[in-house]
Amino acid sequence: MSSLSLYKVLEMPRPKKKRKVNYPPKMLGFKPFGIRFRDAEHVIMQFEEYEALKLVVYDNLSQDEAAEKMEVSRPTLTRIYNSALKKIGQGFVEGKSILIEGGDFEFEEDWYKCKTCFKLTAGKDNGPKCDDCPPSNTEDLVNLNV
Repeated sequence: MSSLSLYKVLEMPRPKKKRKVNYPPKMLGFKPFGIRFRDAEHVIMQFEEYEALKLVVYDNLSQDEAAEKMEVSRPTLTRIYNSALKKIGQGFVEGKSILIEGGDFEFEEDWYKCKTCFKLTAGKDNGPKCDDCPPSNTEDLVNLNV
C-alpha cells in the first residue's frame, strides 16, 4: 500500500451510528403564536434531537440513562441535547417555526402516520392500517422509517 493511499484511509471519518428513537413525535413541528407559518423562517430539529430532549426533560432521565436508551455515548447525547436546546432557543427568541425531520436515527419498530387523521400507528404483522379511518385508507399511511 502506498503512503498516499494509507493517508487517505486514515483521514476517512468513522461512519455515524444511527441513534435509537423509541416513538415518533405526535406533531410535525411547532410554530409561534401570532406569526403566519408561511411568513416565518424555520429551524429544523432532527428526530434524535427531539428524542434527546424528550428523554432528558420530559421523561426526567439522567443524561447517562438517556444515552443508554438512544445507544450513544454520554458525550454524544450531550451534544445532541445541547443542539436541540439551541434550536428551541433560536425559535423562541427569533419567532421561528420548529420543524422536526431528518437525522441519523432509526425507530425501535416500524411507524406509520395516517395522512387523513394524522394518527400514529405501529407496524403490524398483517400490514399497517389506521383504526380510525375506513379500511380503504391503507394507501394513506406514510412510513416514517424511511
